[in-house]
Amino acid sequence: MQIDSQIKRLLFNTVRVDTELEDGSSGSGTAFIVDHMHRTGLRQFIVTNRHLVENVRRGGLVFTQKRDDQPLIGRRFHLDIEDFSAAWFPHPDPAVDLAIVPLAPLDAAAHAQGVALYYHGIDSRLTLSGSDMHQFDALEEILFIGYPSGIWDHVNLMPILRRGTTATPLALNFEGRDEFLIDAAVFPGSSGSPVFVAEPEKGRGLRPTKPNYRFAGVIAAVFFREETNQIVPAPVPAAATGATFTGAEMVDLGLVIKAKAVLEILDAYFVRRGD
Repeated sequence: MQIDSQIKRLLFNTVRVDTELEDGSSGSGTAFIVDHMHRTGLRQFIVTNRHLVENVRRGGLVFTQKRDDQPLIGRRFHLDIEDFSAAWFPHPDPAVDLAIVPLAPLDAAAHAQGVALYYHGIDSRLTLSGSDMHQFDALEEILFIGYPSGIWDHVNLMPILRRGTTATPLALNFEGRDEFLIDAAVFPGSSGSPVFVAEPEKGRGLRPTKPNYRFAGVIAAVFFREETNQIVPAPVPAAATGATFTGAEMVDLGLVIKAKAVLEILDAYFVRRGD
């Protein structure tokens, strides 16, 4: 497969997160790579939900290997991270369910084992900001990528591409927070999935033949109906073998943290380091 389109590159934005929880159960979730141009040069980070990496006994990331700058489809590299939970830098606001880890030391650890990793980062300069949100209509098509219920093409190491629509306007903050809702089937394992929205062609209000997808946010929670018929949001858990949702019914609404929060956590990381 030639990586010759934006959608194909998006397949390599994501990284599968495999975890073992404190109770011994296993889980999986989604992380993705961001390219951030800092004053010291290009810096790359892996981003996921805070709740996915906290209180984890051990964890690792699954990458595709490369040769001659091309992906070796199906050739995996599982990178275990020592002291997994402590390796992640959380968003300074405990209410924002995000955490990051620098990619450079992980890349170096792979190279030390004779392995080159293939990935494409999301350019942080192209994330949707508050002013950008106003160019979108109240209902827009979205695309998100990840490992719902732990499902993936484990032979070719491909994540699952899924579509849906915005369920609240991007220009507004749902319930006053920097979040919006999507109408899509969000399952355990989708936690940490990047969400993209097709950008309208400037000045025309029409979609280009091949839409340009902009990074809009990160899936963090799913809404479900309790036995009392109350609709409540809850963090999307890691997909775990044998996981069940007793007495609750998912209602296909996902909660997405707006992409600006990713820029905030990157800034906080550099402030903490004094860079």
